[in-house]
Order: sequence, then structure tokens, then C-alpha cells
Amino acid sequence: MLQQMKTKILKFRINCWKIFFREKFGNLEPPSTECRINRVPYHLRNQNNEAYTPHVISIGPIHHDKKKFQTTEKYKARYFRSFMQQVIKHENEIKLENLESTIKKMEDRIRQMEDRIWRCYVETVTLEGDDFVNMIMLDACFILKLIIFGISEINDPMRMEGWLFSMVYRELLLLENQLPFFVIEELYHLALPSKSNSIPLIQLTFEFFEELNIHKSPNVKIKHFTDLLRFFQLPPTNKLPKRIPNPIFPKYSVTQLHEAGVKFKVASRRRDEKVSTKCVRDEVPSRRILDLSFKNGVLEIPHSEFSDSTEALVRNIMALEQCDYISETYVTDFYSILDDLINTNEDVELLINKGILVNYLGDNNAVRSLINNLNRGIIFQNMNSEFCHLCEDLNEYYEQPWHRWKAMLRHQYFSTPWRSASTVAAIILLVLTLIQTVFSILK
Repeated sequence: MLQQMKTKILKFRINCWKIFFREKFGNLEPPSTECRINRVPYHLRNQNNEAYTPHVISIGPIHHDKKKFQTTEKYKARYFRSFMQQVIKHENEIKLENLESTIKKMEDRIRQMEDRIWRCYVETVTLEGDDFVNMIMLDACFILKLIIFGISEINDPMRMEGWLFSMVYRELLLLENQLPFFVIEELYHLALPSKSNSIPLIQLTFEFFEELNIHKSPNVKIKHFTDLLRFFQLPPTNKLPKRIPNPIFPKYSVTQLHEAGVKFKVASRRRDEKVSTKCVRDEVPSRRILDLSFKNGVLEIPHSEFSDSTEALVRNIMALEQCDYISETYVTDFYSILDDLINTNEDVELLINKGILVNYLGDNNAVRSLINNLNRGIIFQNMNSEFCHLCEDLNEYYEQPWHRWKAMLRHQYFSTPWRSASTVAAIILLVLTLIQTVFSILK
């Protein structure tokens, strides 16, 4: 009995010291290896603070204490109640009187995982105990409600205020606005056991972010939604190219390469569709960044759209790579090459005319500025080996005099049918004159 009492006192003291150190120094436990959620480093945030900052909703502890989110915190409480009502309808074995038991199980599970969740946040988290558990519970159920049941209610705030859903949808992908995905999965299994046994949460997540997704199979393990956004840009891990030190970048812009005879084409992929009993195969523009290639004087660039949300999405992926994938910066590699290829509005115009870029910003200068500013503060440890070889080949192609001479002849003397006809006529006249001169000399 005395020994049990001493053990309890010791545990109490340890917990008190743990709380003291957390409040004073933040989490001193080793960072999690399964999920790391960082604040965006200052040298990146300083380039465009707005691209990393949520404005309408806070998910997780990093921005939780901001006053501007008080309205959406009330919405989360409504969404929690709505989610639990949907759970009752969906799970036949859960009666109203058992709902409290289900909620208690979810709270207890979060408490069991509290240290595990804490270790996922690299920076100091000020919430403790019940406040931390309640925040995780509300945020996770808010996300589950959106992903599983959508915004079907007539009085749903995001249905009544049309702009709100679009903002929330984007801000769920910000690096500083994340919950570990394993937390959301755990609550999904506890709240909807029958559904979770038949449909994995990752599949429902793929469907929710369908407009950003270029993959068919959701067979992937993710850390959080920003990690999922990065995955959407890449092939499966076992198909990623090797990386080599000493990155190589293009020395010449799109217009310079075009003047040297390089042709530009939107990268494409085969799409198989079943029509009746036949299988129709056609090519569709590819959005996969690793489909960037250069062969036989043709540079194929993946299809890219630039809208109001593009910069924030790309910057958050690149910030994630700087924090967690510093030796696997595949997305950063692509936008760094694009940065070197595009230096003027004429470069943007040429790629738009080829169907490679789509400009929803209205101004080509805005697209150029966006691309040229993405890589400020970025650190490279290595580079995609295929991209390095591509840049080498591009630079060598431009530096061969014959390609520039050939391109000059084509642009200056054969760019239009009339100019071609005039050039041919001039050549014929020159040859005839030369023949006449030779005959005159011979006589």
C-alpha cells in the first residue's frame, strides 16, 4: 500500500515537472518520426507571410489562440453536434443513450495519444490537458464531418456563405494548419466502425481533394494534408528518380531556347477509357511535374495553372520539403527549373501559346513574378538526377552554334510562306546570276 502511494506521488511530481518544462521551454521530448508539423521558417515566411497564414479557420494548436477565429470556433461546435447526429443515423448499433459513451471513448483515445500528438509539433504548444484534448476533438470531428458527410444541411454556414467553403478548403492544406492524420483516422474508426471497415479514410480524403488529385489509387500513408498535397504532385515513392549532389539548372530562358530551335510542347499522358466493349486510348495533358523532359530538341513541360490559390499551395509544399524532405525536394526542383526558364513576360506568353501554362491571374507579369519569387530562401542539398541531365542537355543544345544558325535562318527567312517564297526566289535569282557570270567569264 505504501509502495503504491509512493509510486502515485512520484508520477504526480513527474507530471508537474513535465507541465512546468512544457510551459517554459516547450516540448522537450524527441520529435516524432511518424509525423512532424512545423512552423514555416522565418526566412521563408518573410517572402510572403499571407501564403502560410490561415485567415478564416485554425486547425491544430499553432494558430488556435487567435481572436479572428472565434466565429469559426463556434462553427466547429455546430459541426461536432452535426457529425455526432450523422453517426447515430449511420451506425445502427449506436443509440442516442450510447452516444455519450462513444464521445467518451474518443476523448479517452486522444488522452492516450496526447504525448504522441505533442511530439508531432516541432514548435512550442501552449495548450494542456482538457483544453488540448477538446481542441483536437473538435478539429478532427470538423474535418471528418466535411470529408465524410459534406455540407448537406440547408443551414450549414459554409452553404449559406458560399465563399467560406473555398477558403476553408484551401486552409486545410496549409502547413501550420495541420493535425496528424493518424489522429483523424483513430476517431474515424471509433465513431464509424462499420464504415471504416469498408472504406478507408484515405480514400474518402482523396475524393474530398479530388480537384487537386492526379492519382487513381489511394494506397498511400500520409502524415497530414500538406503531405498529401505533395504526394498529389509525385508518382509513388518506389518510382521516384535518384538524386545527385551539385544541382544543375538551365542557363537560358524560354525565348532564348526558342531562338536556338528548341520546340515547346505540353507534356501528355495516356488515358485509358472503356467505351462499351472497346478501350479508347488518347493523350491528355499531364500535371505530373516529373513528366518534364527534353528529347530530340523538344522540351515537354507539364500543364500548369496559375490562379489566386496557386502560390499558397506551392509555397506550403516547398516549405514542407525544406522542413521534412530536404534531401527529396522533388517539387522544389521543378519550380526552380521553371524559375530559370521564365525571366520575362515574353517567356510566359510563349508557354501560354503552347498550352503549357494557363493564366487565371489576368496579367502575364503576375505569373512571371509569382514563379520568380517562389525560390527565394530555398536551400538545395541535391537534385533529381533526371532533371540534372535535362538541364545539361538544354544548355549544350543552346551552346551548339549550328542550332542557333539554323533557328536564325528559319526565323528571319522562312518564318512565313511569303518570306519563304521571297527567300527561295532570291536564292534562284542569285544562282542564275552566278551561272550567267560564269558563262560570261568562259566566253
